[in-house]
Amino acid sequence: MSRNNPERTGLPPQPDAAEDATAAVQAAASSAPATLSYVSPTEFVELPSEGKLYPSDHPLHNQETIEIRYMTARDEDILTSKALLRKGLAIDRMLQNLVVDNQIKIDDLLLGDKNAVILAARISGYGESYETSITCPNCSTASTCDFNLTDFEAHLGKALSGEVEEIKATADGLFTVTLPKTQYEVVYRLLNGHDEKYLTEAASRKAKLNLPDSVSTDLLKRVVVSVSGVTSGSEIGTFIDNMPALDSRFLRACVQGSTPNVDMSQLFSCVHCGYESEMEVPLTADFFWPK
Repeated sequence: MSRNNPERTGLPPQPDAAEDATAAVQAAASSAPATLSYVSPTEFVELPSEGKLYPSDHPLHNQETIEIRYMTARDEDILTSKALLRKGLAIDRMLQNLVVDNQIKIDDLLLGDKNAVILAARISGYGESYETSITCPNCSTASTCDFNLTDFEAHLGKALSGEVEEIKATADGLFTVTLPKTQYEVVYRLLNGHDEKYLTEAASRKAKLNLPDSVSTDLLKRVVVSVSGVTSGSEIGTFIDNMPALDSRFLRACVQGSTPNVDMSQLFSCVHCGYESEMEVPLTADFFWPK
């Protein structure tokens, strides 16, 4: 079989077919327009509850963190949606969009854990500086204050951390306490997003109907699971309406003290009268809708 040897025949070297194909592909790739590929980064937010109060079938059971995406322009569109704002759903819808695990529903989060997610979302979207107007409780003069959101710290709650001996935490995320006046044993749980919506809507309905405010009793009726072994909702409601004020105040303090949360208090100093005090930073419209 003869071979075409350029050196022997004197013909110029012939290009290989495979080399031609490779060169053509490289030329096409070099002339193709550049494309943008951006994936929103994520972060792990520490949960104040450390996942200790979620049932065993919850995706956050014993999980100390929750993974969320950084806020994007699309998320900002959700925050500014007039339809969602009218319904009061803008923030929750945006938060749900940020949670990476689709099994986790924002309304199922304990309020303290939800507050931690809100704080992390705000920092990722608009930075750690939060400027808002504060009215001095001493001279009633409004002044603009700039708070650093990274200074807020999460706490586990006095019951879980063992600071309050009167409150006993159970294995299923409930708490038990004995009321000082009636000596009844009360089992209660903590508020979540569903409870927050229910209480807000209940207060709004009563305001529209000019009915008396009942925020304190509504809260207790929502969280109390049993009183001295009685679990009937109607009986518990009747007891709460008629319980001694000493027991009512004590129980509300127990619920608040048991709640893992983010400590939103910072030092406020009035530039007008010099008044100084630790106060909880108000979450106004400037928080997610900065000027």
